[in-house]
Amino acid sequence: MLDVRTVLCKGTLWVILLCLLVTCGTSQQLRAHRSDPSECANCVDEGVGLAGNRWTMPLLKLGEKRYYLGIFFKANWYRAAQYCRYHGMHLASINSQEENDKLEKHIRDFAGLGHEHFWTSGTDQAEEGVFFWMSTGRPVTFTNWNTGEPNNFRYENGEEEHCLELWNRDGKGLKWNDTPCSFETFFVCEVP
Repeated sequence: MLDVRTVLCKGTLWVILLCLLVTCGTSQQLRAHRSDPSECANCVDEGVGLAGNRWTMPLLKLGEKRYYLGIFFKANWYRAAQYCRYHGMHLASINSQEENDKLEKHIRDFAGLGHEHFWTSGTDQAEEGVFFWMSTGRPVTFTNWNTGEPNNFRYENGEEEHCLELWNRDGKGLKWNDTPCSFETFFVCEVP
């Protein structure tokens, strides 16, 4: 059986471990199964993955939600969703201006990643122009679209834009954009 981590990470496992070491402190705290989550305030052991393959991930707590920034490799929307699910999370849903602003500030301030693209769980694959959060099944009610978006741009290869990303297109902050689900970019996971 193929190991999902190998397929998705393609050699970035050492980067993840380095991040955990920096975020959590000593290697004593990097156990795959943590009996005392208070040992590391920024980590959690909630991944459900395959039996015996649980991971401790560095999480960001913003308000009542906890997020994981998938910044160690880029993935298409489906692989990003698969990665989040494998680790007991799902792609993020953004339900308020406050949540959007806090997430944007962290992405912008975190190593200057505000110019990158980040997948969310938003999609209109079921019905064109009607976006919902795949992670919750709920319709998108709060929006923060870039000017002229969503536009479902059709590419020369026939591909259309059906997945929602955060993107700082015009230097005006991370706004929403619909883009082809096959594009590879960073992503934001959320703990359910």
